[in-house]
Amino acid sequence: MMNLFSRIIACRRAAAAAEMALVTPLLIVLMFGSFELGNYFLSEHVVAKAVRDGARYAARRSFTDFTCPNTVATDVVDKTRNLTRTGQIASGGSARLAGWTTATTVSVTMSCTVITGGNYSGIYRGMSNVPKVKVSAIVPYTSLFNNLGFTSSSLNLVSESEATVQGI
Repeated sequence: MMNLFSRIIACRRAAAAAEMALVTPLLIVLMFGSFELGNYFLSEHVVAKAVRDGARYAARRSFTDFTCPNTVATDVVDKTRNLTRTGQIASGGSARLAGWTTATTVSVTMSCTVITGGNYSGIYRGMSNVPKVKVSAIVPYTSLFNNLGFTSSSLNLVSESEATVQGI
């Protein structure tokens, strides 16, 4: 009996399999965690780029679309929301991200900078207020593993961008 026990203890044939069985769960968690982290950063980048595109579009609208202190024309708001969410001005189109289902997650606001004591030329000549438009979005994050039950309902992607209206 003692001879059998000492042979079992001395046997090294399954050592690699036992080590692999212990390390595999950790490697799987690291692998899928890195996939999820990469997806999060990609989604964050998409939202930041979309908001930047929306602010750039709104800033190139006519000065008549903006009334200081804080009124933005409805047409500008609707088209900016569409452009930010889908990448196109017309309504419809597919969202840049799978979980970005409504355009109301995008807000378009403005503020006015008062020009004092300056003799400005160019596009701001004769203006006393310069409108600045801000586009911001709060988009729910969609996990890669939603179908497996790993939902992240409380995690949002938040971004904002601001640009001075150029009236082009």
